[in-house]
Amino acid sequence: MARIVMKFGGTSVGDLDRIRRVARLVASEAKQGNEVAVVVSAMSGETNRLVAMADDLSADSKLGGSIDDEYDAIVASGEQVTTGLLAIALRRLGITARSWQGWQLPLTTDGAHAVARIADINTDEISPSLSDGTVGVVAGFQGISPTGRIATLGRGGSDTSAVALAVALKADRCDIYTDVDGIYTTDPRIVPEARRLNRIAFEEMLELASLGAKVLQTRSVELAMNNNLPIRVLTSFTEDASENPGTLVCHEDETMEERVVSGVAYSRDEARITLMRLSDEPGIVARVCRAMAEANIIVDMIVQGRSAKKDVANLTFTVGKRDLDKAITALNNSREMIGFEGLKHDGNVCKVSIVGIGMRSHTGVAQTMFEALAERNINVQVIATSEIKISVLIDAEYTELAVRALHNAFNLAEAS
Repeated sequence: MARIVMKFGGTSVGDLDRIRRVARLVASEAKQGNEVAVVVSAMSGETNRLVAMADDLSADSKLGGSIDDEYDAIVASGEQVTTGLLAIALRRLGITARSWQGWQLPLTTDGAHAVARIADINTDEISPSLSDGTVGVVAGFQGISPTGRIATLGRGGSDTSAVALAVALKADRCDIYTDVDGIYTTDPRIVPEARRLNRIAFEEMLELASLGAKVLQTRSVELAMNNNLPIRVLTSFTEDASENPGTLVCHEDETMEERVVSGVAYSRDEARITLMRLSDEPGIVARVCRAMAEANIIVDMIVQGRSAKKDVANLTFTVGKRDLDKAITALNNSREMIGFEGLKHDGNVCKVSIVGIGMRSHTGVAQTMFEALAERNINVQVIATSEIKISVLIDAEYTELAVRALHNAFNLAEAS
């Protein structure tokens, strides 16, 4: 007998027929004698509908004032509906089940409404309930703030809820059910030959998630890695377990597949900013980063180059595309403190990355990457590296060409 946390996203519970199928998947695990907790998202489209209503009302007033706490109360209702529906569907199959909202566990968070972080999960009530054979259907994406208000965890927060609950319950594994059947070497919509990976290391998955892969939320992977909790990613659209092996995200020593590069990721949510003719002196980058930090903007790739003028430098860095206008305003407000003469920006760029733990012990990876891009006349604007990844910034129009070129260059369509 195992203790399992199963998570189902919005597409998996998008209508009543899909909720019935999810109920059968959960019932199958419960009938095997496993203790099962299920974390669910709102039905697909429901969160967007709720957000739109809240945004419309917010736009009615120019008086200002925070509405984030009430925003959370509104958008968290979508998960509440799903928990009740799934609990009913399970009872119709003869499975003892009950719903749990975030505040009922309770799952406590910090006070940052709409982007809250989990502080603790109290399992004193739900754990004995699972041991007694009751399936717990838990609302993802939500918890309770220090002031007793509902707080939501941001987009993808249900993944984080599921992994955090699995850790708190000391579960044997966490199964994340999605509309795809595992982790692929790249986006199959761009490369039809992309291959499903049987296993992938936590570190690789963390890099891929942070670089644009949409299957798992970054915080959930980090939490699983820190607690060595295996995650299995599989599809909810088949009930035949033999046809649904999924991808296991686990410790590096358990991955077994010997690959130099495991995947290619891309992110179109990038914008490039170049500050021109700054003083080429120690501390100049720190001043720029301070201006961005004070505006709550994350800086990603950075490159500093000398200008044609002596003792003058140009600084190029990237931010999220949605933060571009805010970043420009913050930089202009800090122009005197930073000391730049000109500013250029471009929102029509894309970050493309290769990821693989094999890069630690193999040479020539960068050469293969840059030769593949050069053969297609793709110009590299900015480069960023870590021990297991290389990222480049390119013109957005070359995104799909670059992804296909790199996937082919590292033979990712071939099984290890």
